[in-house]
Amino acid sequence: MAQLNEIRGRLALITGASGGIGAACTRQLAEKGTHLALTYSNNLAAITALVDGLKATYPDLRISVHQVDVASADQIQAMFEQIDKEHGQRPDILVSNAGHGKRIQNVWDIPLEEFDYTVNVNMRASFILVKGVVDHMRNQRWGRIVFMSSIAGHGGGMNGCHYAASKGGMTGMMKNLSTRLAEYNISVNDVAPAMIGDTGMVPNAAAIPDIAPTIPLKRLGLPEEAANVVTMLVTTGYMTGQSLLLAGGLK
Repeated sequence: MAQLNEIRGRLALITGASGGIGAACTRQLAEKGTHLALTYSNNLAAITALVDGLKATYPDLRISVHQVDVASADQIQAMFEQIDKEHGQRPDILVSNAGHGKRIQNVWDIPLEEFDYTVNVNMRASFILVKGVVDHMRNQRWGRIVFMSSIAGHGGGMNGCHYAASKGGMTGMMKNLSTRLAEYNISVNDVAPAMIGDTGMVPNAAAIPDIAPTIPLKRLGLPEEAANVVTMLVTTGYMTGQSLLLAGGLK
């Protein structure tokens, strides 16, 4: 039974791995002995530094890097074809972390193009990614799927309705998938952070001076804290269908 939660030797796909939460997840899963397929959109320097460090520390791991705009179904499909060639299999673990969100609060200020792109990156991509891994997971009767959602999907958040809708949609999709995939020993969960620093959306507390003081813990979360939750989920198969709020006391 211990093998149910052993991830050493598994292959993990982590989208948006070049910085912040994605990089922290990558480091933690590498420490657990998982092989890695990592995506980035444009920060080549960051992903190169991350992978160089991992290869020096964990020389036995297979690590592939893929430049992908997850808003593009064609680019995601090309990524899976590359993974097939480089790893000889589809991922056992999916961490759908790549996200997009601009701080546009008023509905009258949100262009339709921004709504569409936000939904495509945050929600539609997770659907496409699941379709790319689920047959492999079903066939082997083992899989772990984690979406990176947001407190915005629970209660609105500081961003606009387009962002809240995309993240709320992720959580709804997660709950549905968890009921359909449990019989195959595939767990599906999401992590719903509030303000995490050192990310593309929130680089530091100074970037959101009106928000940070309202957090009960009086600080931003750390990428490593979000990664802690992801690691717990992929090593705890008995938890499924859950959206875990990581919000410093915010409700």
